[in-house]
Amino acid sequence: MSSYSITFTSGQEPLQLDTLQVKKAAIHLRALNHKLRQQILKKIDEKGRCTVTEIFTELFLVQAVASQQLAILRKAGFVKTSRSGKNIYYSVNLARLKEFLKTAQQLNS
Repeated sequence: MSSYSITFTSGQEPLQLDTLQVKKAAIHLRALNHKLRQQILKKIDEKGRCTVTEIFTELFLVQAVASQQLAILRKAGFVKTSRSGKNIYYSVNLARLKEFLKTAQQLNS
């Protein structure tokens, strides 16, 4: 047994739970279940794409806070980045959000 799995043997067939996958799913859920990150996603969606400077200025945030929240969203795949000169532009990854929301709905049914 690895440190990332638990095997349940009380049923007819053994069931193996990959705890690393559960941890990754929890990271994605936490990324969206945060009011500030939801506001950031909404702001990016309204503008189509924007820089961290636009985000922290328009949402009245400290630059470091905006950057930290964007890093969480980027790690979860909910925002995409593109570079133009010195600027990094963030845009909402709608395909990833749709995929994630479909999975979340299945969990809730």
